[in-house]
Amino acid sequence: MKPSKPQAKLAADGLFDYAVRVLANRARSSDELRFQLRRRAASLSDIEPVIDRLKDLGYLNDERFAEMYTAMRVDNDGFGRDRVLRDLRKRQVAARLAEQAVSRAFEGRDEQEMVAVYVERRMPSIVAGGHTGDAGKLAAAYRKLRRAGFSPGAILTVLKRFAARPELLDEPPPEDGWPEG
Repeated sequence: MKPSKPQAKLAADGLFDYAVRVLANRARSSDELRFQLRRRAASLSDIEPVIDRLKDLGYLNDERFAEMYTAMRVDNDGFGRDRVLRDLRKRQVAARLAEQAVSRAFEGRDEQEMVAVYVERRMPSIVAGGHTGDAGKLAAAYRKLRRAGFSPGAILTVLKRFAARPELLDEPPPEDGWPEG
């Protein structure tokens, strides 16, 4: 493999053009874009004027980004509240904006129904009853649903519907596994 050629540092106009190309490729939050521009800017003082110009033109709007990103993660991917908030933080969205977007997206939604839909879409072996008597498989399903952002209560309620031995689901498993029983 050839070593990569160092990228040229960009002046204000070039930095603006680069930022527009970056945003055309994928939507980003202001802080996420600001971090990316730091690597390419010839002068760090050029970054804020570029960010301000993008905001004035309507190309960069953190509130709109948080709303669209949240809707995508909930409607398309079926993730729960905790996962969407974690993903927004990872994308450097301000905590207040992230919480507002998530609250609006989950308003009027039944979390248990969301868990059931997620299980049906992403965990067909649970729906088919293939692993519902095995404590280890139920623990793995529980952990997967927690990573997807759902609350323990909603997960346990839904998994009990599919479990051959619902008594195994009286309490959440510890983080490192499921107690033998």
